[in-house]
Amino acid sequence: MAFNARDLAVDGVRELQPYQPGKPVEELERDLGLSDIVKLASNENPRTSSDVIAKALAQQQSDTSRYPDGSGYTLKIRLSELLGVSTDQLTLGNGSNDVLELLVRAFVCPGQGVVVSEHSFAVYSLAACAVGADLKTAPARSWGHDLDAMLSLVDQNTRVVFIANPNNPTGTWVESETLLSFLDLVPATTIVVIDEAYYEYCEDPDFPNAIDLLNKYPFLVSTRTFSKIYGLAGMRVGYSVSSPAIADLLNRVRQPFNVNSFGLAAARLALDDAEFLAESRRLNTQGRNRIYAGFSELGLEYIPSTGNFVCVNLARPAKLVHESMLKQGVIVRPVANYGLPNHLRVTVGLPHENEKMIDAMTVALAS
Repeated sequence: MAFNARDLAVDGVRELQPYQPGKPVEELERDLGLSDIVKLASNENPRTSSDVIAKALAQQQSDTSRYPDGSGYTLKIRLSELLGVSTDQLTLGNGSNDVLELLVRAFVCPGQGVVVSEHSFAVYSLAACAVGADLKTAPARSWGHDLDAMLSLVDQNTRVVFIANPNNPTGTWVESETLLSFLDLVPATTIVVIDEAYYEYCEDPDFPNAIDLLNKYPFLVSTRTFSKIYGLAGMRVGYSVSSPAIADLLNRVRQPFNVNSFGLAAARLALDDAEFLAESRRLNTQGRNRIYAGFSELGLEYIPSTGNFVCVNLARPAKLVHESMLKQGVIVRPVANYGLPNHLRVTVGLPHENEKMIDAMTVALAS
């Protein structure tokens, strides 16, 4: 009998399609021979991290022969101080994506339920299917989470519910009152994960902070990341905040040394760079408003966003527009895999990047 790796694979893995990240700049350079490429596809902070972080990373180079601190002690101490939680409530990850997968591995057996929303982050479904979970998807309401519809799918077999707040790729968000009403009705046999990757961009006073709700709802988990407003996507550092009981179980399946020394050092310093965060937030609001105006000038409908990206409806299949923009040296994100074949997701960039994107979209729509 001939060897067939597919036949040996776990059922859930066999049917998966790999996660597709935004096209790298280097790939477009190789494929089309372009330069001065603008990448607005992965919701990264377009600003370069501060000089303080650069110096800290240079100092770390002398210790590359040694393993990082497996506990992330210094980073966790500072996180606990800023967030008002204990260190035994924290779980560090290789990006928050790592923690999202840990949650499924730790709490979901084959056949048990995972509930997600339509148009929500693809990793939730990928992680659930990989372990053979019974994945249930609630229809969206106004491009975002319909918590009533999600609650109707929760039963005694449901182990994890994922809520992205704000939601990626649509930028919608769930208000405090709506979230609290939902949490009040969730059974104690279900863990609710609030993915707050874009939390630091949110300025509305009614935007809920999941960490503040942990004492009331012990089944609640907040996940956050340093890949967005902190500008450390290349370092891959994220974390979750939960009850000590949940964190204890997550840390049992967390890989040793899952965050490298450079990431730990950079994340620790980033937490104290309030000026960088404030300026990033200001530029994001300014840039997002410019993108709104640009789309309105083109007669396009967009989904109002509270993140560092905007999802725009082209009223036609987005593939050809996306390809045209690539040829012009602008990388944005098609979201057909999220059930949005007529939309593109555009990251808010620096002012000149936003202008180049609008110009490229104008040309693409006219062709």
